[in-house]
Amino acid sequence: MTTNSPQSTASSDIAPTAIGPSGEGHGLFSRPVLSWALWDWGSAAFNAVITTFVFTIYLTSHPGFAGTEGQASPETMLGAAMTVAGLAIALFAPVNGQRADRQGKRGMWLMVNTLLVVAISASLFFVTPSRPGLWLGLILLGVGNIVFEFASVNYNAILNDIATPKNIGKISGFGWGMGYLGGIVLLLIVYFGLISPEVGWFGVTSENGLDVRVTMLLCALWTLTFSIPVFITARKTQAKHPAQAEHKQSYLESYRQIFRLIKRLWNTSRHTVYFLLASAVFRDGLAGVFTFGGVIAAKVFGFSAGDVIIFAVAANVVAGIATIAFGSLDDRFGPKRVIIFSLVSMIVAGLCVFFFHDGGTTMFWIFGLILCIFVGPAQSASRTFLARIIPQGKEGEVFGLYATTGRAVSFLAPAAFTLAVMVGEAINGIGGGTPFGIFGIIVVLALGLALLLPVKESESRYH
Repeated sequence: MTTNSPQSTASSDIAPTAIGPSGEGHGLFSRPVLSWALWDWGSAAFNAVITTFVFTIYLTSHPGFAGTEGQASPETMLGAAMTVAGLAIALFAPVNGQRADRQGKRGMWLMVNTLLVVAISASLFFVTPSRPGLWLGLILLGVGNIVFEFASVNYNAILNDIATPKNIGKISGFGWGMGYLGGIVLLLIVYFGLISPEVGWFGVTSENGLDVRVTMLLCALWTLTFSIPVFITARKTQAKHPAQAEHKQSYLESYRQIFRLIKRLWNTSRHTVYFLLASAVFRDGLAGVFTFGGVIAAKVFGFSAGDVIIFAVAANVVAGIATIAFGSLDDRFGPKRVIIFSLVSMIVAGLCVFFFHDGGTTMFWIFGLILCIFVGPAQSASRTFLARIIPQGKEGEVFGLYATTGRAVSFLAPAAFTLAVMVGEAINGIGGGTPFGIFGIIVVLALGLALLLPVKESESRYH
């Protein structure tokens, strides 16, 4: 690691510097790292249970939310709510990250936003199966996504405060893996304790959606419990950048700072901008694998609802283990190589899912799980690639841009999947297009890969 000599303001703001407080960092199983990774474990309650497998399914499938003829469907309203939330995140995430950087209060804002997620999760208990309940659920879910993303920006920014160039890959992979594994543990608890039995714990049944609503209380408790350690340790491990907290500034000035940062990045660290664009595309493809994997499993391979949940558990297990294991490869060979290898492997596995779909469920179990193996490593290596090239003191700001660019292209995977299905239906007739949907995801992954290849890793902190 090297230190940089004094430069002009523009260049010094962009020049990469040592990761970690004084460049020292912490061991993989040290208290700061374990505390940090436990937040990922706890955040699985919002990611896996609320937004993916339980609450959104409840909103879109319970007949009480359907409304009357002529009213918008719950699916359409859910999409609209998430679109609005995505726009809000795109607009405000980088500014909030920048202001946290300037104030030296990433840990505090991580705590504030996480506690808001906890409160919103608990409030979902009051979403009963009715049309007014649908509106309440969508509003809470949308706001929850916004504050969760704000929390994630500050959480990601703390990575540079606890890692060094030698172990940042391991630490990032450990955090991602903990998130996957935490989701599996909570999903199993929820499924066998509340959702699956006719009468679950504490006499809870499915009447009036009570099983799902009580699950939301459990999610709130889960998130709070596993977030407390990072609340305690974040202030102790956060790098200090007192020069940035010299004065308060308005939100308008914060936006001006963001545009100046983008301009400086373009002029002095252009490959950071290239990477933000490439990662936005392939990260949307990665999200599409999980978003549409269940649809393909059910529609193409004949999985029942229970089979899909079992596959989801298995998929998250292999993704979590692989993400932790690939952290060492990230540190040894560099994150770009890990991302390229992961994307190529996923493209090949995706093609196999399509070409061997007549082989039945066994083919999906084999190649579907191979797909899932590489999702986590690509996500984690993407985070470490950016962390290695972020100017010191700009972590929250640039990770805010990272969130913004991801949201800006979040339509790609759904649009590509839908278009591919339409092409398939034009060839095979109605109902015969779903197998082609995987091509849409493959195209997005391939586009992200193509954009990544020219990005130079020489500007990163990897040695």
